Amino acid sequence: MSNRKHNAVGRGVTVAEATARDLEEAAALFDAYRVFYRQTSDIAAARNFLAERFRRGDAVLLLARHNGNPAGFVQLYPSLSSVSMKRIWILNDLYVSAGARRRGIGKRLMDAARDHAAKTDAIRLELTTEHNNTTAQALYERCGYVRDTLFYKYILTIGTQA
Repeated sequence: MSNRKHNAVGRGVTVAEATARDLEEAAALFDAYRVFYRQTSDIAAARNFLAERFRRGDAVLLLARHNGNPAGFVQLYPSLSSVSMKRIWILNDLYVSAGARRRGIGKRLMDAARDHAAKTDAIRLELTTEHNNTTAQALYERCGYVRDTLFYKYILTIGTQA
C-alpha cells in the first residue's frame, strides 16, 4: 500500500497497514491473540514471528488504533487460485483487545481487509474459525461472508503444532 493510512473511521479509530516501526505494539497484541487461543504467552516469540513477516513481506498486518492506542489487528496471508488465476487472501488472524471491544473495531478491521483485497485485485478472502466462536461467526456474516457448504477442509499435520 502506498498510503499507510488505510481506513480512518469515526470515534477515534484508525486502521493502517503496520510496518516494522509498529513491531512492539503489534507483538503485544499478537501475543494476547495467541493467549486467547490457549497458547502460553511468549512476547519474544511473538515479536520474532512478526519481525520475520515484516522482513519477508509474506503477510499484511492491518493495525487498528483507538485514540492513538493499539486496539486490534487483522493479519492476511497471500495465496493464489489456479482456476481463476487470481490472488486470494487468507484472513488468518483477527483480534481486538478486551478493553477495545464493542466499539466496532472488529468490523473496521474486516472492512480494511476487504478493501486491501480489492486493491490488490484478489478474487476472494477466506477465513476459518472454531465451531464454537459464535461471536466471530456473527461478525463475519454481518460483513457478508458465507459459510462454505461445498468443500470439506482437510488437514495434514507435519511436525509439532501448538
